[in-house]
Amino acid sequence: MKKMSIPTSKTSLVLFLCQIISALDVPLDLSQPPTITQQSPKDYIVDPRENIVIQCEAKGKPPPSFSWTRNGTHFDIDKDAQVTMKPNSGTLVINIMNGGKAEAYEGVYQCTARNERGAAISNNIVIRPSRSPLWTKEKLEPNHVREGDSLVLHCRPPVGLPPPIIFWMDNAFQRLPQSERVSQGLNGDLYFSNVQPEDTREDYICYARFNHTQTIQQKQPISVKVFSMDSLNDTIAANLSDTDIYGAKPVTERQPVLLTPTGSTSTKVELRGNVLLLECIAAGLPTPVIRWIKEGGELPANRTFFENFKKTLKIIDVSEADSGNYKCIARNTLGSVHHVISVTVKAAPYWITAPRNLVLSPGEDGMLICRANGNPKPSISWLTNGVPIAIAPEDPSRKVDGDTIIFSHVQERSSAVYQCNASNEYGYLLANAFVNVLAEPPRILTPANKLYQVISDSPALLDCAYFGSPKPEIEWFKGVKGSILRGNEYIFHDNGTLEIPVAQKNSAGTYTCVARNELGKIQNEVQLEIKDPTMIIKQPEYKVIQRYGQVSFECIIKHDSTLLPTVTWLKDNDELPDDERFLVGKDNLTIMNVTDKDDGTYTCIVNTTLDSVSASAVLTVVAAPPTPAIIYARPNPPFDLELTGQLERSIDLSWIPGDENNSPITNFVIEYEDALHEPGVWHYQTEVPGTQTTVQLKLSPYVNYSFRVIAVNKIGRSQPSEPSEQYLTKSASPDENPANVQGIGSEPDNLVITWEPLKGFQSNGPGLQYKVSWRQKDVDDEWTSVIVANVSKYIVSGTPTFVPYEVKVQALNDLGYAPEPSEVIGHSGEDLPMVAPGNVQVHVINSTLAKVHWDPVPLKTVRGHLQGYKVYYWKVQSLSRRSRRHIEKKILTFRGNKTFGMLPGLEPYSSYKLNVRVVNGKGEGPASPDKVFKTPEGVPSSPSFLKITNPTLDSLTLEWGSPTHPNGVLTSYTLKFQPINNTHELGPLVEIRIPANESSLILKNLNYSTRYKFYFNAQTSVGSGSQITEEAVTIMDEAGILRPAVGAGKGYSEILFATSPVMHTVRPTFYKVQPLYPRIRNVTTAAAETYANISWEYEGPDHANFYVEYGVAGSKEDWKKEIVNGSRSFFVLKGLTPGTAYKVRVGAEGLSGFRSSEDVFETGPAMASRQVDIATQGWFIGLMCAVALLILILLIVCFIRRNKGGKYPVKEKEDAHADPEIQPMKEDDGTFGEYSDAEDHKPLKKGSRTPSDRTVKKEDSDDSLVDYGEGVNGQFNEDGSFIGQYSGKKEKEPAEGNESSEAPSPVNAMNSFV
Repeated sequence: MKKMSIPTSKTSLVLFLCQIISALDVPLDLSQPPTITQQSPKDYIVDPRENIVIQCEAKGKPPPSFSWTRNGTHFDIDKDAQVTMKPNSGTLVINIMNGGKAEAYEGVYQCTARNERGAAISNNIVIRPSRSPLWTKEKLEPNHVREGDSLVLHCRPPVGLPPPIIFWMDNAFQRLPQSERVSQGLNGDLYFSNVQPEDTREDYICYARFNHTQTIQQKQPISVKVFSMDSLNDTIAANLSDTDIYGAKPVTERQPVLLTPTGSTSTKVELRGNVLLLECIAAGLPTPVIRWIKEGGELPANRTFFENFKKTLKIIDVSEADSGNYKCIARNTLGSVHHVISVTVKAAPYWITAPRNLVLSPGEDGMLICRANGNPKPSISWLTNGVPIAIAPEDPSRKVDGDTIIFSHVQERSSAVYQCNASNEYGYLLANAFVNVLAEPPRILTPANKLYQVISDSPALLDCAYFGSPKPEIEWFKGVKGSILRGNEYIFHDNGTLEIPVAQKNSAGTYTCVARNELGKIQNEVQLEIKDPTMIIKQPEYKVIQRYGQVSFECIIKHDSTLLPTVTWLKDNDELPDDERFLVGKDNLTIMNVTDKDDGTYTCIVNTTLDSVSASAVLTVVAAPPTPAIIYARPNPPFDLELTGQLERSIDLSWIPGDENNSPITNFVIEYEDALHEPGVWHYQTEVPGTQTTVQLKLSPYVNYSFRVIAVNKIGRSQPSEPSEQYLTKSASPDENPANVQGIGSEPDNLVITWEPLKGFQSNGPGLQYKVSWRQKDVDDEWTSVIVANVSKYIVSGTPTFVPYEVKVQALNDLGYAPEPSEVIGHSGEDLPMVAPGNVQVHVINSTLAKVHWDPVPLKTVRGHLQGYKVYYWKVQSLSRRSRRHIEKKILTFRGNKTFGMLPGLEPYSSYKLNVRVVNGKGEGPASPDKVFKTPEGVPSSPSFLKITNPTLDSLTLEWGSPTHPNGVLTSYTLKFQPINNTHELGPLVEIRIPANESSLILKNLNYSTRYKFYFNAQTSVGSGSQITEEAVTIMDEAGILRPAVGAGKGYSEILFATSPVMHTVRPTFYKVQPLYPRIRNVTTAAAETYANISWEYEGPDHANFYVEYGVAGSKEDWKKEIVNGSRSFFVLKGLTPGTAYKVRVGAEGLSGFRSSEDVFETGPAMASRQVDIATQGWFIGLMCAVALLILILLIVCFIRRNKGGKYPVKEKEDAHADPEIQPMKEDDGTFGEYSDAEDHKPLKKGSRTPSDRTVKKEDSDDSLVDYGEGVNGQFNEDGSFIGQYSGKKEKEPAEGNESSEAPSPVNAMNSFV
């Protein structure tokens, strides 16, 4: 009889069948050993105030008797008046409430249930009374804390059994609020990451709740006083005078520090299946945020939870895979701190295969298997009837083999109860399993003529629970004289249940279950009825209703006439409001006087005893009536689908269109579902115009069809209609063969034939198989064929290596073959090529390129698909250095049947070797003999470095290194140099040829204090190589020079030098052959006593923003950074200490890690040092002479002016009049006192010397005198004498301008100059 597994999608069905299987048992009217059915937990904590009840229940035939052990010895309950055993039970009751003490009955208890066929034992039950001790008395000092500091309030609860639950409350029994800043740890302590003034209180109380005794213990209140900075300042201010300076430091922010756990690492061990709790609590201001990661892995997605504001990581149901390092990171704006917890997951024993009861008939064989796992690996021990099997009475029918007991030719005396104990250091497992030897004819336990009712197209499960020894065989028949049921339409389960996956109308009837073994036969009949499914043919629709209006939802149903449906209406998945406005009719729900509260989703649910369907619609309540505009929407789904005209390969489908919602239906889309092969998956079948409501559909054999229709208009697609009834087409032979047939060998002696299997509905019937045929091509062989199951591959062994085969694959099922398939050409497996390419020749084209030729290998020796040739080549040695190095082979692959190739990238003047190999799909063949060839000389690389040292007034010393890659024999070096002026213009170029054996050169007769640019390269007989450039400056003065210290073997030279107040320049040089792009090079320092001028050259993108970093040389202090404005290539460092060595470097913003190498310079000493005498310079002497001449001319002019004004005794008249407004100027006024009045220089303070119109204000006629007293505004006589002093006016009117439009006098000019 064919048995099939249950589809994975039918989860509920699997659970149901598992329940049926687990329920099968030996009937209680038959003899059987005891079985423990109920027992107390292993760790049993009892309330010391109540009676102790230790459970032990068992079943068996005859009924078992019970006995107990306590702490490993027999417990005689008859001798203890406080202990009784329940009748017909093994359960103990220890009387505590009548004078007994629970502590006296602590211990380990074990129950044994025994009858004539064996003995079963319980677990070891550890009895412990719960404890809730009082808090130890302690003197609690108040906590005085400064604002912003961290604080931990310790709880230290008493040790109870089980441990208490900890929480913090105040005197009013209100829980203290917790947050990211304040939270309770796993140990019960209260942690403050930083305290705030509002944390001040005197009633921080820790409570411990002991659940077993229902008691709560309270710790003494803890007082916390937080001193804020404002209160400290107020306190200090009250005790100081106004002139005192006071004020506490403000609250300072702090980086995170872990309060728990301490240190940087810790360990934790947890058991498999438990909850892993990891905790990190940090102090800091601002309050740190905690983040968790697992090093080298991810936190388990569905088992990870964060508690206590992410301070606690919780992983449930841990396993060994959760072992590892867990890192908590506490971070705030000032930094972070982390802690790594190494977690090891151990495991108490757990079952892999627990032993199960074994029922055997005399003479049968069987086995008990006991397999457990754990960490560490548990040990397995066996007992029989509660006694270790090693000392139990021998039984010749059993053999112990580790975790398995094997039984052979058992007899009735072999009946016993076996115990398997799996234990390690973390716990144990104990399982009872009996071996019951019986000889019983079959019996069927399912009631006779039981009626089963199912909905059409649903699975049907028909029970046939049975028992017998030996185990009976089960067969099912339909009808009284029907044939035995077979085929894919049915599934037969081990417990006797018959499953019909898709029950249809014709599945109804009488089914007979027959159970038989060698002792007899029995049968039972059950009845199956198929009911029509319940459908909602008119569903409620979306409604928009005006407030205070009336709305009605329809729910018209269609159901089986023998089933009584009940209709229930819900609002928002809850019961309808208890309101008389809601009227529930037979087919509708009406709401009167609609209000805003009625807005929501209304659902109609139809239930019968066998099925349930529902449909929903939304009600929207609006204030104003809906606009009269036409509302266009998607069409409603079609309904009332009907199948007619059923034929083997076609069927007619008709439907009723739904409401088109103001947009005509353009077409209907028909989809189908194959419930037999792909349940729940809908496929496109066809589509028809919107005016058509019936269609003839083409069908495939052996498909359980159901159809649905979707309406389409311009707005979109409707929801799918309800599925039609199902229609199972008859089976037929396959119509097509598998696609993508290939024949490719995986080994040299096989041929692997593969294909794409047919899909379920393509099989056209049950029993899908494939006929695989093959024969060697171009050989007069017959076809070899084999029929295989529904697979996608077949391997033909023993084939010759890489020969062509003709291959074909034909589908067949229980009803016949598919059409004759087409043939494809394949090849058996490849093997490695046999021979190497011959006649390998190398033609050297130039110093870096060669061409290699070879003869192709015969195709027969390739033994596979020719993929190409591989050329292996490597450098043996350089001909210029004669030194070997590590050989690095290079490989070039040339595809196809190519017989030549180019070898690029060779090094000049070197010796090479190469060989050639042929490649097929299996790999490479043997290598050809190594071929030696040499490359000619080439041009050298640039010199490895160029150093310019020992600058003097007229000379520079050049040192260089030979090229890293000479690429031949060096013949000479070429040095070119030219001066550079301040505008970066280049002077005449000088060229010098230097012998190849030289490594230094002193250039003399140079100009002092001049920058030179040098170009240096090497030559071979082939030509000149690339050049290296550097710049250097001859010095202005030889005073104060320290000879440079050149660091050997470095990428640049570090130059220490002293400077005098007159700057000179010495700079570091770089020894790089080719500059990296971009780069900063030629950093030059010109140092004085307290400042230094830094300049550099930049090669790279435009618009770089530079910065200069500097610090004291040899110091570990951080670099100081100065930003350079714009894109200048120089900067002046100021504020330096005289006589100090500094380090400096230049970088570019935005380019990470991009900066120049370091330069070291020294500022000049703070003392007089020799310098160029400026007084001896010609330009300075000429300038001083010009200034002296100008002063002399000005003095002469002033003297003449003074003499002209002297004929009038102006001074005496001023003294005589004693005008209070006319006072002589003091020396610090900057004017000559006897010729100026107090008003004369007031305009200077106002910022203007002349009127805006450049005119002078006069009186009525030119004959009158100008008012005296307005500075230089008075008029002069013809001889130039001043007459303003004779004015008859004593009170002067203000003029528009306070100063003359004439030129100022030489006296005033000298005043301003001096």
